[in-house]
Amino acid sequence: MGPHHVNAMLEAPGESTPDGVAPEERLIARLLDKGRLKETDLGRARRLHAEAGGSLLALLGRLGLVSERDHAETCAEVLDLPLLSVKELPENPPELVEDAQPLSARFLRQFHLCPLGEREGRLAVWMADPHDAYAVDAVRLATGLPVQPLVGVRSEIDDLVERWYGQGRSAMGAIVETADGEGGGDVDDVEHLRDLASEAPVIRLVNLVIQRAVELRASDIHIEPFENRLKVRYRIDGVLEEGESPPSNLTAAVISRVKIMAKLNIAERRLPQDGRIMLRVQGKELDLRVSTVPTAHGESVVMRLLDRETVVFDFHRLGFTDEFLPQFQRVLEQPHGILLVTGPTGSGKTTTLYTALSKLNTADVKIITVEDPVEYQIEGINQIQAKPQIGLDFAHALRSIVRQDPDIIMIGEMRDLETARIAIQSALTGHLVLSTLHTNSAAGGIARMLDMGVEDYLLTSTINGILAQRLVRRLEPAHAEKYPASPEEIEKFGLRRHQPHGEIFLYRPRGSEAAPTGYLGRTTIMEFLVMNDELRRAVMRHAGMGELERIARDAGMRTMYEDGIIKALAGVTTIEEVLRVTEDA
Repeated sequence: MGPHHVNAMLEAPGESTPDGVAPEERLIARLLDKGRLKETDLGRARRLHAEAGGSLLALLGRLGLVSERDHAETCAEVLDLPLLSVKELPENPPELVEDAQPLSARFLRQFHLCPLGEREGRLAVWMADPHDAYAVDAVRLATGLPVQPLVGVRSEIDDLVERWYGQGRSAMGAIVETADGEGGGDVDDVEHLRDLASEAPVIRLVNLVIQRAVELRASDIHIEPFENRLKVRYRIDGVLEEGESPPSNLTAAVISRVKIMAKLNIAERRLPQDGRIMLRVQGKELDLRVSTVPTAHGESVVMRLLDRETVVFDFHRLGFTDEFLPQFQRVLEQPHGILLVTGPTGSGKTTTLYTALSKLNTADVKIITVEDPVEYQIEGINQIQAKPQIGLDFAHALRSIVRQDPDIIMIGEMRDLETARIAIQSALTGHLVLSTLHTNSAAGGIARMLDMGVEDYLLTSTINGILAQRLVRRLEPAHAEKYPASPEEIEKFGLRRHQPHGEIFLYRPRGSEAAPTGYLGRTTIMEFLVMNDELRRAVMRHAGMGELERIARDAGMRTMYEDGIIKALAGVTTIEEVLRVTEDA
């Protein structure tokens, strides 16, 4: 849109100077109303503010209790000012501002504001804190023009000031410049590493990487050292995307900083380690699971982000359809037996199990879980963290659990025969057991258990159902483009089976500012095998996976691929996504 957009906004009359202190309190009250700020956090910040002074809102931002976006949206709402995105601004600064720019770049950075140009005697100023009367007055006095404030997100404003009036660096570039140039030293000296990792720039760098991940809605951050570069990649909706990386001379410092945050041993660089970091970022409670492994060029670190606020235990939100859910709930309501959820790593198995548990979690039921690690804490469920290094593995913990008189047991994963045996024993003695397996399909779950060495007669008498699932990226209706399917597509994907009459339409993503890829979030495609007598007979004669699948389909099972095709026809996802995650291409 560029400068015309700014000019149009200038015509809208707005308050030139918001009144004194009141707006800040109004903004805080609105943040509380909207649930973007917690009462307890505000109390803590007020106590700190009493000692430190300055702006309370700025303090809330620095403490990570209010996100920059929430701050900007609330300012625009309460002060009735337009909210402007960096994408609506021109690449270069307006000429007038370049010639007569009485405001120094240092002033602009300090107050997080950027002049955008003059129109009809008023100066448009893009501000993170339009309620700051001091900043507004200073700009008015320096330029001799009345000010028209427009609201923006602080980091976007800082980046623009850097691009227009600084050295054109990004936020990461600005931090790196203040970092210790050589960053080398003796990397084997642990004390030296500790000093490097606690240098302010390195701390800010790591915080920036985590903050970017939150803004991008990433599920994982990969920090990977290579011979002459450090690579940072984010997994967004299941697909890896490369981000801006710190320079390679800071590799040791950045990785040590992450290890210090996760309370890992920074001197041990030859063995894999696991830890966790609890953080407040952008006002969100984050739980990061950290895993390090030694590679040829240093330690590779992966952080899994668990946003404890956004996880919603709701079957419909997970992608369970109305015709599918009753059948799944029937199996869940059985008093004993085993329900398995299968799929590769990161296919949402744990979330499905937690959703099932939260539905079963009533006052008259005792639920115990053994997990490694405990991902989400749920009120009213006894969750045990397995610790193999001290001998508390799944099998060991399970033996003790049965004496705790539970009704429902969840096992993080059936890894070995011993765990599977105790789970089956528990199911036979009247418990409902939920667990996960790493297999590609529902029928594959039965084959996998037989391969492990579980006796066929035990399987047939305990397994109630096996759910296999995958995650596909979800199309938002606003970002989807409908197009008629070609005869080749209809033929190749067998679309007529699912829609016998009328023209068949498919959907493709259309990128936008909010979702550059056109996808937003993920949903599940699934198949559910329910045990019946014919399947039991097939298991007893050790039938192959293909035959088990055929029997289940005759009994009404919809395969994962078919579920995906139906969701693609409904515009929930695209055919490409379904093919990406299923093997029925």
